[in-house]
Amino acid sequence: MMTLKRVGALPREWAARFSALMSPGSARVKPRGVAVGEFDSAMLWVVALLVAVGLLMVYSSSIASASESRFTRSSATYFLLRQSLFVLMGSVLALFVFDTSLRTWERITPYVFGIAFVMIVAVLVPGIGRKVNGASRWIPLGPFSLQPSELMKLAMVLFAARYAVTKRDLLHAAQPLKQSLLRGLGPFLLVALMVSVLLLREPDFGATMVVLSTGLLILFMAGLDYRLVLPVVVVGLVAAVALVWLEPYRLERIFGFLDPWKEEFGKGYQLTQSLMAIGRGGIFGLGLGAGVSKHYYLPEAHTDFILAVTAEELGLVGVFIVIGAYAWLVWRAFVIGREARQLEQPFAALVAQGIGTLFGIQSLINIAVNMGFAPTKGLTLPLMSYGGSGMIASLVTLSILLRIDWENRRLARGFKV
Repeated sequence: MMTLKRVGALPREWAARFSALMSPGSARVKPRGVAVGEFDSAMLWVVALLVAVGLLMVYSSSIASASESRFTRSSATYFLLRQSLFVLMGSVLALFVFDTSLRTWERITPYVFGIAFVMIVAVLVPGIGRKVNGASRWIPLGPFSLQPSELMKLAMVLFAARYAVTKRDLLHAAQPLKQSLLRGLGPFLLVALMVSVLLLREPDFGATMVVLSTGLLILFMAGLDYRLVLPVVVVGLVAAVALVWLEPYRLERIFGFLDPWKEEFGKGYQLTQSLMAIGRGGIFGLGLGAGVSKHYYLPEAHTDFILAVTAEELGLVGVFIVIGAYAWLVWRAFVIGREARQLEQPFAALVAQGIGTLFGIQSLINIAVNMGFAPTKGLTLPLMSYGGSGMIASLVTLSILLRIDWENRRLARGFKV
């Protein structure tokens, strides 16, 4: 009787949830290991940590150049204020995205991918795209610039996940190999090839690598016939080597990476400056704002090489915290994907794991470049590097991941989404 009275005293919504949880059917819905809380607050805190550290380091790494540039009107807070605005815009957009169900995303995926494709075509059209340092990667929109390749990264995750769900029977080993290749993997490779050609025309070799590898890994996680995996990997590696070999500036980057100290004021300049900045930081760093590399020594200090400035000022401890945060996000994305798979949500599962793959690949490449483990690439560090398109796209992408987790928890408690 006491239990009935307590339930009756609760609001109707709470009573309904209690009844759903206590019903026999709901106990069967929840798979083992799926969290049943309302919200993944830990993910929000980790994202907030990376964004906060990123804002601090953007300000610290750009204050010297911004205070002495006509472009910024000698405003020391120019990049900080713009980055803060990007964070605000991305957060507001992420709230609207979180309110969109995965069923809706699955339905509108062709339109999202189509818009992203049109935009990476438009950026190559004279008069529409804007060139910076020989690369046409941006579409000017008044005081801001849009980078379509950032939208294509998310679009590829959605497209590959939907494609894998739609073609699941053709991708698995149960089908003849020829049929799996021509009707299963073939159409996807054709689309991926068109996207790659457009991105390479910008040129944006780094984004091409991220988009292609993310899409193919999603198909692999969906159960792509193992007999097709090795040939695709081999062809991809051969193509990558050919692209590097045929472009002199890419080849110079490879030589500069192999022996940066041989030409420390030439091809290896960025890498040597990055390594010296990391070395100066030691274990605990020189202190916030006390770095030397940002004073016109390290190019792109607030974008591609923000981790080097972080290491210099916050030390090895700060770098470990940043890397740990990215590793946790990737791990969490794969856990959310596994839970969605247990709840028989294949599209949501692949999107979650695709988001984890996307963040893992891009952050890993950027970290490797900063530490001298990979040739320099024009890839930013998600959530930390300066850039409006990258920040907004990252926050929107993580909002979709948060939505998947929220739907998992709802389904585990017996509710419909």
